[in-house]
Amino acid sequence: MSGTHSAPSPGRDHPGEQAAADPIRLLAIRDTALSVDEVFAAVGDAAAGGTALFVGTVRSHDGGADVDALGYSAHPTVEAEMRRIAERVVADFPVRALAAVHRVGDLSIGDLAVVVAVSCPHRGEAFEACRKLIDDLKHQVPIWKHQTFSDGTEEWVGA
Repeated sequence: MSGTHSAPSPGRDHPGEQAAADPIRLLAIRDTALSVDEVFAAVGDAAAGGTALFVGTVRSHDGGADVDALGYSAHPTVEAEMRRIAERVVADFPVRALAAVHRVGDLSIGDLAVVVAVSCPHRGEAFEACRKLIDDLKHQVPIWKHQTFSDGTEEWVGA
């Protein structure tokens, strides 16, 4: 075809295809409302072709029971543990930028409990890295959830 240009496929040796020098842009525990916009902005990177973002919200039920109240508390080592997990994700994927913020304190139904985002050169890597980040944070970071149900029972859920 006349007038078409076929560019070669970019190789993985291009700097934009690699992890950034310092991709961990934001890690925090907050006792105030979380912002999706803040986390999304933190992972902006001109070399990223894909950004995956996960938002965890407080739901109105758990295990078949209605939730009336929920609170999160964290161990003093929580930020160090978040960094350890973030560093492992960065080591396993070509992360251009990564951010994670978790809420502590008393939350209401619908409040944001956690927001994480990862940008990578390609969408598949971004999805995989974001999934790894939120799954590992949920299972390994010392944050505990205290739920009060409408029937008056309570439950602690921990990492």
